[in-house]
Amino acid sequence: MAMKPVTFILNGEPKAAFTEDGQNLLDMLRRGVADLSPKYGCAQGSCGACTVLINGEPQLACLVLAESVEGENLETTAGLGRAGLHPLQEAFMQRFAAQCGYCTPGMLMAAKALLDINPRPTRDQVIEAISGNLCRCTGYEPIIAAILDVAEGRQAP
Repeated sequence: MAMKPVTFILNGEPKAAFTEDGQNLLDMLRRGVADLSPKYGCAQGSCGACTVLINGEPQLACLVLAESVEGENLETTAGLGRAGLHPLQEAFMQRFAAQCGYCTPGMLMAAKALLDINPRPTRDQVIEAISGNLCRCTGYEPIIAAILDVAEGRQAP
């Protein structure tokens, strides 16, 4: 199988990796780059656990071909809070919005993408932004509340 070099920016740092024909971005990140923050989930684009940002847009890493990110800017949860917890991470902790951790990386990245383009979303806009991410244990209310806390610039009670 032919290996292809791919160069990109990951969480603000230039990276290079080799990818096989047809390899998805999730596999390349977890195996070739050792960024373990995107989670394996359903492997078919249904759960949102592997959500990463590509040029600021949420994308499902299990469905993106690794070679297609040549020259692109990627963000994962490993890039959040490099100098301490990101406000979203803090709010998720305060609101108990992260329990089993299955959905957490994808939810955080979907929320970050929303807040980057719309710092003051409505509840309905938050619901729409995370609608592609499945939560299996916490339920959506603590997640929505955490995102709204960050949007409204307040700490959770």
